[in-house]
Amino acid sequence: MIRLASWIVGSLLITALAAWMISLPGTLTLEVANYRMQPRLGAAVLIFLVIAIAVIIIWTILRRILGAPRHLARRNRERRKEQGVQALSDAVIALQAGDPARARHLAREAQARLPTNAAARLLEARADLALGDMPAAREHYRALIASEKTAVAALTGLYDQARAQQRPEAALTFARKAMALAPSSGWAADAVFDDMTQRGQWAEAVAMVNNEQAGSRAERARKRRRQAVIETARAREAENSAPLAALDHALTALKLLPDFVPAALIAARVHINRGETRRAMSLLRRIWRATSHPDIAALYAHAQPGASALERLKRLREIIDVPPPHRAAGMTLARAAIDAYDWPLARQALAPFVDGDVTQGVASLMAEIEEGQSGDQGKAREWLSRAVRAPRDPAWTADGIVSDEWEPISPVTGRLDAFEWKVPVTVTHRAAEAAPLPQLPAEAALPLAPATNPT
Repeated sequence: MIRLASWIVGSLLITALAAWMISLPGTLTLEVANYRMQPRLGAAVLIFLVIAIAVIIIWTILRRILGAPRHLARRNRERRKEQGVQALSDAVIALQAGDPARARHLAREAQARLPTNAAARLLEARADLALGDMPAAREHYRALIASEKTAVAALTGLYDQARAQQRPEAALTFARKAMALAPSSGWAADAVFDDMTQRGQWAEAVAMVNNEQAGSRAERARKRRRQAVIETARAREAENSAPLAALDHALTALKLLPDFVPAALIAARVHINRGETRRAMSLLRRIWRATSHPDIAALYAHAQPGASALERLKRLREIIDVPPPHRAAGMTLARAAIDAYDWPLARQALAPFVDGDVTQGVASLMAEIEEGQSGDQGKAREWLSRAVRAPRDPAWTADGIVSDEWEPISPVTGRLDAFEWKVPVTVTHRAAEAAPLPQLPAEAALPLAPATNPT
């Protein structure tokens, strides 16, 4: 209704305007080719308007006709572009859905419609890689390296291809090239760093970590830990050949991670070998209070070279109360008491931990106590039987491997800082093939700390 009223009002206004123009007084004389016209002024204005409108309409029609081929060509280009983008999108979906053959077909279709789009060729290379067509993928990637825009993406693909073909040297070469082009490339930096740590190039590795940018608190903590682990690895490597350098690296690691047990053990051993027993014991006391790690307590007991079993037991009583506050302390004290033939103290140290879920270490120590104190072979065998079924004690574990000592990298994956102090989930051991249980060894395994403290 409003539209109809607006149309009627508009028509009336136009009609009134035209009538007013025609009724304007005066005449206009026009002479064209010996023809003279003298229309009224209003009629002349109206004629001019009509002619102008006609000229505009005719020019618009002519321009449309003349520009039709160009317009059709543009429409075709737009349509091909839309089809290419759609094919590219479908190719990504197909590759993600696990259909590389269809993804390659769609990528080629997208490349035909988008010849300047590098993403289509990159996607085709990815599809070739997924199909196992390594030569075709390599050709695509090498062609993409020539462009600065796609060089890093192409090197990423070549890196993945080299790893799939078990060519670590070639993969490392591609990672180094990608890192040179884009220093912020995370995968390239990780690949180069992992290679350095696996080769034991600790100085280069720590220099690389030092140059990392750490913005958040979590990133700074991760950087500090990596620095500490590398410094500890350097100390471990130099402990026998260059003890002063090893001590410097270990103390640097402890500045970064004050309670890092492997670094503390190396620093304490160097102090002991240099005759600096007080420094070693002071360091070990601090780390023991923070971590309750059994290796710390064991080294504390042996801090004085040549000390007797009774002297070692006396030294442990300085840091471990009776009854012991936790299993690690109890097992450590029991081990020292057994070595000193103090059977009542050994039994008292383990008393809080023999009920309920007894671990293998506790059961083995109790078997030693039963046999050593009273010679009761029956009770000793009973404890050994319990040890077979008992849960394991924490140990240095990485990727299913159990090691007697901490190591900087995993022997399985080569990953840095893989070893954790926790209860193993497998029975794999690096030093020897798996055995059911030791038959009351002369010196039992060192006591183990709670799994809640994997420092």
